[in-house]
Amino acid sequence: MLLAACGGDDGDGTASNPFGPSGGGKGGSGAQNGSGGAIQIGTGGAAASGSGAGAGAGGAGNDLCGSTLTGTIRDFKASHPDFEYKIEVDPGIVLPDLGGDGKPQYAGQSGNPTTTGKSAFDEWFRDSAQSQKKLHSIQLTNASGNVWTYNNNAFFPIDGQLFGNEGNSHNYHFTFELHTKFIYTGGEVFTFTGDDDLFVYVNGKLGIDLGGVHGAMNASIDLDANASKLGISKGNVYPLDFFFAERHTSESNFRIDTTIGTFVDCGPPPVR
Repeated sequence: MLLAACGGDDGDGTASNPFGPSGGGKGGSGAQNGSGGAIQIGTGGAAASGSGAGAGAGGAGNDLCGSTLTGTIRDFKASHPDFEYKIEVDPGIVLPDLGGDGKPQYAGQSGNPTTTGKSAFDEWFRDSAQSQKKLHSIQLTNASGNVWTYNNNAFFPIDGQLFGNEGNSHNYHFTFELHTKFIYTGGEVFTFTGDDDLFVYVNGKLGIDLGGVHGAMNASIDLDANASKLGISKGNVYPLDFFFAERHTSESNFRIDTTIGTFVDCGPPPVR
């Protein structure tokens, strides 16, 4: 079983509210998901946590996978046109629907101030000559009640790796892409606190948009309150797709708090 947590601070010396809005300025200058529909769990019994767990009569064999989520880190050089660029809160970079390739679709043709165009943005979460990649896992831990968390106020997972630190104290220029699936049982909330950009899709629909280069901000998606918008109903399995970008010195905060109770796909991600 996997639920998800709370606790900790934003890394700027102020305690954060895990289910409320906050934000600040950027310090210094120097699984096979996609947007497909639900997978019915079925009525033949609850899914078990063992390796042979089924999904009920007529189900799709969705095994529970624990609380370690594995995604893809892509490293970029500071010279990439969208990195070490402008500092500004910048929602609306992506379209509200996930693309058919399981990636965010650029919406800023008229110009978002922290991006330089579709071709540069499309490199953030896709393989190209501009990036190097490796897998990275995060461990959610139960800190309070039915809330689980991953909280890292110095999220620099590739220091000294891939393109390296480029003379900085950390490797600041990377993206992190996660794909998972979960059983929607009702009452779940997913919250992210951090910097910089963060786009979270549930069932292929944008639920959290923290676009831009900024200090730690947070936002939540209440699945019950947004069930109609997201096209979800209780008892089914849905994809959750998560896209994070760290684009500027000098901080990298990363925190997930969630009451999602059962993940059935924890990665590694599919090859795309």
